[in-house]
Amino acid sequence: MSTKHVAGRRGFIKQTAAMTAGLAGLGMLSEVEAATPDTGVNILGPKPGYSPQVGTMVSMLTWMQDAVVRPVQGMTKQDLDYLFDAHANSIGALLLHLAATETYYQMNTFQGTKWDSWPDAVKQKWDPAMNLGDLGRKTIKGNELGYYLDALRETREKSLAEFRKRDDAWLMAVDQTWPWGPTNNYFKWFHVYEHESHHAGQIDMLKKRLPGAKPDA
Repeated sequence: MSTKHVAGRRGFIKQTAAMTAGLAGLGMLSEVEAATPDTGVNILGPKPGYSPQVGTMVSMLTWMQDAVVRPVQGMTKQDLDYLFDAHANSIGALLLHLAATETYYQMNTFQGTKWDSWPDAVKQKWDPAMNLGDLGRKTIKGNELGYYLDALRETREKSLAEFRKRDDAWLMAVDQTWPWGPTNNYFKWFHVYEHESHHAGQIDMLKKRLPGAKPDA
């Protein structure tokens, strides 16, 4: 995690503290109440198979990944690889970046691995997508859409399986050593969600500027 990344997130934490506190109130829901909610993708809240607050986070992650995946349907290899300039990221690289980020948060929150202390094999696989830049532009290309969608799907399935094993107490547990300051697992996964939202907007912007893209109605 870069110093620039840490500094930028400090301000974000302050702005979203009130929202996190409000979400904590959902813990008053009982397990019975969480067992039979509406499961539509547009209904945020507890979901079957998860503790109440974990299910609420799952509902947010589920909605946002759908918002990422829908706009890229039908994209060609050329669309996914297109670079606007020497400093840009391709849509394909951004999709893989989301899978890489979630993978590293899995390792930190589920396995207790200190940030950036991943095994070398993990770094070799995911660091180009996590860090992007020149290495990402050099290596992340030549893949069909299915390659990126499979990476997102497999990563999310692992997250959901791990969430099912955990309760609200785990979600609220605070990491006192986190670079941004004391941070609980709820906020770490909320960051995964808002990070996905950030890049969803970026992907949408890039899509509208692909060669041959139709102008907005």
